[in-house]
Parts: sequence; structure tokens; C-alpha cells
Amino acid sequence: MIRTLIWFIYFWFYLFLSLPDLIRIKYLARKGQETKLNTILFNKVGKWARSLVRLAGGKVAVTGGENVPSSGPVLFVSNHQGNFDIPILLGFITKPKAFIAKMETKKLPLVSSWMTFMKCIFIKRDNLRQSLKAIQQGAKALTSGQSLVIFPEGTRSKSSQLGAFKPGSFKLALEAQVPIIPVTINGSYKLMERQGIIIQPAKVEVVIAAPVFPPEKITAQELASQIREIIKTNLKETPA
Repeated sequence: MIRTLIWFIYFWFYLFLSLPDLIRIKYLARKGQETKLNTILFNKVGKWARSLVRLAGGKVAVTGGENVPSSGPVLFVSNHQGNFDIPILLGFITKPKAFIAKMETKKLPLVSSWMTFMKCIFIKRDNLRQSLKAIQQGAKALTSGQSLVIFPEGTRSKSSQLGAFKPGSFKLALEAQVPIIPVTINGSYKLMERQGIIIQPAKVEVVIAAPVFPPEKITAQELASQIREIIKTNLKETPA
């Protein structure tokens, strides 16, 4: 319980202390200094994400890092076990990236500002029209050179189990024709979800598979099934 309290205090205190960086980023955005902005932005976000995981007692091992292209946009597709998945992907896969995130995160003070500068796309999962708009925004972002992360299960499994993949989000890759990087996260739910909101130390493994280049003649459903099978192959499932 003490670890959890310290973690949440640190979470918001760090955000408060990062206000000067946020102001500087806003200034660079107004000046159109995109390269300098992104360097500061993703260095700061990555450092914060790693500190959050380590303070929680998370020990992260990454395999397959060589499968992430050093240049060009990609679509990271990952299973979603818990709340720590986002800081794990931000902190331990260094390629700059944005997320397609649920609209509720936009209500978090300061967090939403950082996500906006990262060019995250906010989506209302129960609004079909807005979901289609988010897919179009995502495809445009990928085409313009911005890497993205999607969690096609749509919600946290809070376990080692892998849920069904929603094919709609795979239209991003088909429209933008960018490589898909399947990512398997093992054990992140043990940091929090297994105990509710109580944080406990845990070992987490991140397996990055080889890029998948979507063929021209494939449906979103077929692509979703193909990527899900790759992620499942590297998943260490335990009985529910």
C-alpha cells in the first residue's frame, strides 16, 4: 500500500515539475520547430515512463528490439494486459510513437497536454462515426511519418489471456501501407490489475516480433487474425 501511495504522489508531482518543459514545448510548437520539439518531448516522456515502471517495482526485459526499424513510420500492435502497458511501451521501445487512446484520458489534467503534443488520437469506442474518423486520422498520421500504437483488444484483459482482436483498427495499416510490428507483453497485469489498484513488483517481458508488411489483397479481418496469431505465439498464458 505504501508503494502505491508513493507511486501516485510521484506520478502527479513529476507532472507538476515538468510544467516548464511543457511550456517550452508549446513555445517550440508555435515556432514550428518540430524536430527540436520531438527530441525534448520523447526524451522527457520516455524518461518519465521508465521511472514510473521502475518505481512500481517493474523489471522489464525486451527481446527483439532489432526488429524495430530505425527510420520510417510503423504501426505497433500489442496485447493489452494492464495500465502499465503504455509506460512500458513508451519507456522501453525507444522509437517515438503516439497512441490511439480512449477519450476518457483526455480529461486527465497535464497528461492530456503531453498526449496532444505526442499527437495521440482520442477515440470514443462506442461511437462508430467517431471511430471511423479516428481511423482516418491514424492513417493520415502514419502516412505523414508518425508511428502509432494500437491495442486491438479494445480494453485491458487484466490477465495473461488474449482477447479477440477488433479488425477495424487494422484498416490503418492497410490504408497507410506501413509495416506492422507485433508486440507481446507478458506479465504487466501483475504490477497492478491482479490486485485492483494496489501496485506490486513484477517481472515483465516484452517480445517484439519481425515486421509484417500487409499484402495488398488482404482484408482487415484476415490481417487481424494473422497478427493475433503472432502475438499469441509469444504469449505466456496461464489458466483463467
